[in-house]
Amino acid sequence: MIRAYGMHPVPLLAGIVVVIVAVQLGNWQVRRAEEKREIGARIERYAGTAPQALDSVRGVQPPEWSHGVVRGRWLPEAAMYLDNRVLDRRPGYHVLMPLELADASVVMVNRGWVAAGPERAVLPEIVTSSDTIEVAGRVMVPEHDPFSLADEARDGQRWQFIDLAAYRAWSGLAPGDWVLQQNSQVADGLVRRWADPDLGEDTHRGYALQWYSLAALAAALTGYYVFRSFRKHAA
Repeated sequence: MIRAYGMHPVPLLAGIVVVIVAVQLGNWQVRRAEEKREIGARIERYAGTAPQALDSVRGVQPPEWSHGVVRGRWLPEAAMYLDNRVLDRRPGYHVLMPLELADASVVMVNRGWVAAGPERAVLPEIVTSSDTIEVAGRVMVPEHDPFSLADEARDGQRWQFIDLAAYRAWSGLAPGDWVLQQNSQVADGLVRRWADPDLGEDTHRGYALQWYSLAALAAALTGYYVFRSFRKHAA
């Protein structure tokens, strides 16, 4: 039938495919913008709230971006050095360390950033108190499936990304599926200079507009192609 009206199927199908794909990508960007808007709203909502005291973290899942306070003892032998963390153009690590609370439940704490040493095989030593301490911070949920060029998440205590399921299997500990990003200041040599995420809500909306514009252009060109083919056939 398409041939009967002098239309070639390839440009017609190509136009339809471009319209469908562009609309789907535009919709995805709109969803991403909405997700970023919700994240920004949660950050703002919890910014002025008092931190929640957590006497136990067993089975507890605090809201992401909320603030909490825990008391316990560090377990430095099970520390996680999160690799490829750059601060002020210097390579280094984020040091994540389990904190054991009074009831033996464990919370994973991102204690802060430390510069990498001259020898990559040697991890930097971290000043760690053996006393019971209080740690305040912000609740963060690690990305579920982060992009990484590494085949494995872990190389000894050096990790390419946070994989708490793999960490539980390696350490024998049972932290929850969240991390407390420490903001209480301690003289341990670690840098705790946390920035809010770059939400880029308007950027996603701009991308969505570009994709919808492409879909509209492809639809117009495809419609013109069909119209011209019908006119030629009618003539």
